[in-house]
Amino acid sequence: MRTCSLCGKSYRSRKNLLQHRRSHDETCSICKKTFRNLDILLQHMKIHTGEKPYCCTLCPKSFARSKNLNEHLRRHTGEKPFSCSLCDKSFCSSSGLNSHLIVHTEEKPFSCSSCEKSFKDRPQLRSHSRVHTQEKKQFGCSLCPKSFARPEYLRAHTRIHTEEKPFSCNLCSMSFANSDHLKVHSRIHTGEKPFSCTLCLKSFARPEVLKAHSRIHTGEKPFRCSLCDKSFRDSSGLSAHTRVHTG
Repeated sequence: MRTCSLCGKSYRSRKNLLQHRRSHDETCSICKKTFRNLDILLQHMKIHTGEKPYCCTLCPKSFARSKNLNEHLRRHTGEKPFSCSLCDKSFCSSSGLNSHLIVHTEEKPFSCSSCEKSFKDRPQLRSHSRVHTQEKKQFGCSLCPKSFARPEYLRAHTRIHTEEKPFSCNLCSMSFANSDHLKVHSRIHTGEKPFSCTLCLKSFARPEVLKAHSRIHTGEKPFRCSLCDKSFRDSSGLSAHTRVHTG
């Protein structure tokens, strides 16, 4: 017996089952989305059933579609077949490449639903959205007046007072108070520079360095000397100049 995965009816032969499947409207009976053919509908139905028959042999993850499994496997192998034609970056999936290409344009497709601001990618939008959804800061520091919305934020802050540095680099002797600082530091060893300038081919390990670099292109000089009318692209330039006045 062969059973239809859409309605549960059973048929003695594959021919009868195929005839029955053609009679189905290619619309999901649960969410009412429509699809251009039955195979795509069957793939979609796995979202509702939770079926994930494609299993990774290298980790416990499983997937509803073989395409997603193939993309995931590249994370284990390091294969990145999708290359950007505008810089030297490559990606595991076509969707990763498409998301990256926005960096090279002025396009900002991710719009905030609470204000008029738009962003180049979803992480930037999520970060911005916290401005509109500020949680109550109920976790107060016992050593200073600051308070935080979540206990993990308070724990991270407390290390400023205790000078605890639990995040250690496994390639050198340096330690850090939080995992983000360790991640930035590790790029010294790996040479990773994920922040790319959209106006030239230069890349940087930290976003603040990219921001300072971009002023070469824009001509912006926000660091103004309080003793004369000179301005500078970055704080180090201003500090060096200030010695002219202070000796």
